[in-house]
Amino acid sequence: MEQVLAYPEDSAGGLMDPDVLTIRPDVTLDVVLRYFRVRGELPEVFDMLFVIDRQGRYLGSLKLTDLLTAHPESMVNELMDTSVITIAVDMHESQVAMEFEHHDLVTAPVIDSENRLLGWISIDDVVDVIRDEAEHTVLTMAGLDEEGDMFAPVVQSALRRWIWLSVNLITAFMAALVLYAFEPTLDQIVATAVLFPIVMSMGGIAGTQTLTLMIRGMATGQVSGGNTPALLKKELAVGLLNGIVFSIVIAAIAIFWYGDIPLGLVMAAAILVNLLAGALAGALVPVILKRMSIDPALAGGVVLTTVTDVIGIVAFIGLASFVLLAR
Repeated sequence: MEQVLAYPEDSAGGLMDPDVLTIRPDVTLDVVLRYFRVRGELPEVFDMLFVIDRQGRYLGSLKLTDLLTAHPESMVNELMDTSVITIAVDMHESQVAMEFEHHDLVTAPVIDSENRLLGWISIDDVVDVIRDEAEHTVLTMAGLDEEGDMFAPVVQSALRRWIWLSVNLITAFMAALVLYAFEPTLDQIVATAVLFPIVMSMGGIAGTQTLTLMIRGMATGQVSGGNTPALLKKELAVGLLNGIVFSIVIAAIAIFWYGDIPLGLVMAAAILVNLLAGALAGALVPVILKRMSIDPALAGGVVLTTVTDVIGIVAFIGLASFVLLAR
């Protein structure tokens, strides 16, 4: 217990089990099997034994399948695997989970800076980490605190939610102020008041799709500084393609609905601009927030909504003011 508590709770050291099965490289498999029988008890989840020298330094691992199928007189050092992934004791638990995922591990040895074997981690421990991170992501995307209990008092629960409700209110007023600037256009062209929610909604959905992919990629280590420009280009290309397709569809519906071709063209241009803006914001916002040490899952949705709403209003109502009122 003292050994585990000596490391941060969210590190491999805090996650590991120090009670580890170890064997020496200069013994036969028959000796190992007799050691098992004497011990009389084995971990519930394990697929390999860890081989160490007399100083406790990790040398490799002996797979359980090799132990049971190879000749009993075979030596451990003849069969041990030295390529098994090791986990540094100070590695963060999220990185540990990624190592297990990328290398399909069931168990892994935990070592210190001098290669001494300190303990081991099993897939059972990693599943708990993955579950906790998933809960954290879901709650933070809603602006909630995972430390708070759902049965907390009413006032306490309300206070926890006020912060991001207030931030959302401020961003909503920003969008309302932009819309207020175009009030004359809304008064003269009633169709714009009916259609502009479509522009805002399409941009928001497109941005949310990209934002979700980027946040997940960051959490799994798939998104890094090296591939961010390529991912940005890809998402812009997707936004452009979707913008072209849906601008044509929505413009056709608007023209059929109101019998106004210029209105349909304005609608098409606004949809194209906002889908591109949504893709750009969805890709860049989490990267920028991460560099500012702000959790993208917590603040990304609020920032993205503001960007797509403001650009959607400016694109659609602005173009409508320029094109339709000039007739």
